Amino acid sequence: MTATTAPVDEPDQLAPQPAQSPRALRVLRRLAPAAAAALAGVLLYVSFPPRTLWWLALPAFAVLAGCLHGRTWKAGLGLGYLFGLGFLLPLLVWTGVEVGPGPWLALAAVEAVFVALVGAGTALLSRLPGYPLWAAALWIAGEAARARVPFSGFPWGKIAFGQADGVFLPLAALGGTPVLGFAVVLCGYGLYETVRQVRAARGSGEVRRGAAVAALLSVLVPVGGAFAARPLVSNDAEDGTTTIAAIQGNVPRAGLGFNAQRRAVLDHHVRETERLAAAVKAGKAEQPDLVLWPENSSDIDPFTNPDARHEIEDAVEAIGAPVSVGGVVETKGGKLYNEQILWDPQKGPTDTYDKRQIQPFGEYIPLRGLIRVFSSDVDRVRQDFSRGDEPGVFTMAGAEVGLATCYEAAFDWAVRDTVTHGAQLISVPSNNATFDRSEMTYQQLAMSRVRAVEHSRAVAVPVTSGVSAVIMPDGAVKARTTWYTADSLVEEVPLRSSRTPATRLGVLPEGVLVLIAAGGLGCAVTSAARSRRAARR
Repeated sequence: MTATTAPVDEPDQLAPQPAQSPRALRVLRRLAPAAAAALAGVLLYVSFPPRTLWWLALPAFAVLAGCLHGRTWKAGLGLGYLFGLGFLLPLLVWTGVEVGPGPWLALAAVEAVFVALVGAGTALLSRLPGYPLWAAALWIAGEAARARVPFSGFPWGKIAFGQADGVFLPLAALGGTPVLGFAVVLCGYGLYETVRQVRAARGSGEVRRGAAVAALLSVLVPVGGAFAARPLVSNDAEDGTTTIAAIQGNVPRAGLGFNAQRRAVLDHHVRETERLAAAVKAGKAEQPDLVLWPENSSDIDPFTNPDARHEIEDAVEAIGAPVSVGGVVETKGGKLYNEQILWDPQKGPTDTYDKRQIQPFGEYIPLRGLIRVFSSDVDRVRQDFSRGDEPGVFTMAGAEVGLATCYEAAFDWAVRDTVTHGAQLISVPSNNATFDRSEMTYQQLAMSRVRAVEHSRAVAVPVTSGVSAVIMPDGAVKARTTWYTADSLVEEVPLRSSRTPATRLGVLPEGVLVLIAAGGLGCAVTSAARSRRAARR
């Protein structure tokens, strides 16, 4: 008996496959750069504190360069905006901790516009020889604009502030945050250009030596410059040393509600100072030469409230050292100031410093009537703070202490002019309780570390609820506290009076980079116009 075999169908894979539609391919081609730009922005965010992945900034800018190279300015505008959102949305999420997502989303959306404009310019610059130089300078020009407008600027998220643990940090002493940020961006763009030149050489079999050398220099010069700048970083005690105490009194609870518990906050800082005084008396802690309280450690005006004044005087007398007290003070004219008060054990209050760079939508409400239409939260700030107009330098136990209150640490000028007015060490009294356990306090701590290297000064960061820290002039954290604990840091730090090139030069490096960016854009626009005229012929 012979078996019969049923006919077998041809395998499906042998059947002709329908070709993917040209429309779908076009959509994918358009989406890929957009997705890459947004993800590169997220990668840049991941490079920032509290993570120590500073080096991720380099591939982030390399990917951005790849997205923008050869594009039209309109495409660059859109891709730059996506990069900005990918970076700033997660970086600034802490701004919505207590007031909801509206202010956070609005702030990120507005700040990303500056990045979008940089993206448009970078697309034009990508056609110039040696474009990483021009494009990196343009990024710093964008940061310079963002640090000044609107409402006196918002420099949070400067590339330099993500580099406190990186190899480029010594460049802060050479030219401040603009030179440090420029080096990082230039190196990232240079990495992309190097890869592009290698691929082009493999494809054509020819090496464009000039372009290849320029690409390599874009990587090697920033790295080499960082190592060459290391001698500018020093912990030497040029003017001796002083022992400081940074007090973290803690708050009853996190959030905006803590301001309603002003007496409790003051009590906490008095109690922690008196606890330290008892430890000193018992020989368990070193006697500090000077004591630093945080911003808002006394939201009760000690000049008008006898109870608050008595409490502070008791604490100052107990510790036996001058204390810088963070207070909220209303003048007879009705003006409100965020003030640091120098309180001497024998003489009482002897000097004050009024915060100059006050925070929009936090310490004052610009366009109050208009903003109220969109959010009633503006009424939480019942009275706007006024600005101080003089740099703050307290003479405390023979040491000159420069003051940059909280938000001011983000502004180059607000820290620099304390040093040019004689500061031998810097204090950054802060109040981060409003932002709970967000990354904000770590981002601000990183700023203070960069400032320490920029001006070669020890920096103390006393914070109401953490994280408080003492930072050496080389940017290393010597001691720090933990979240929401009452604690004090007593450390010996060097006093220094020499000035770094960054301190001496001030805004000059930033101005030079802005001019380089402007020159590059001028060349790019002129070249594009010539190309259009040639095409018409």
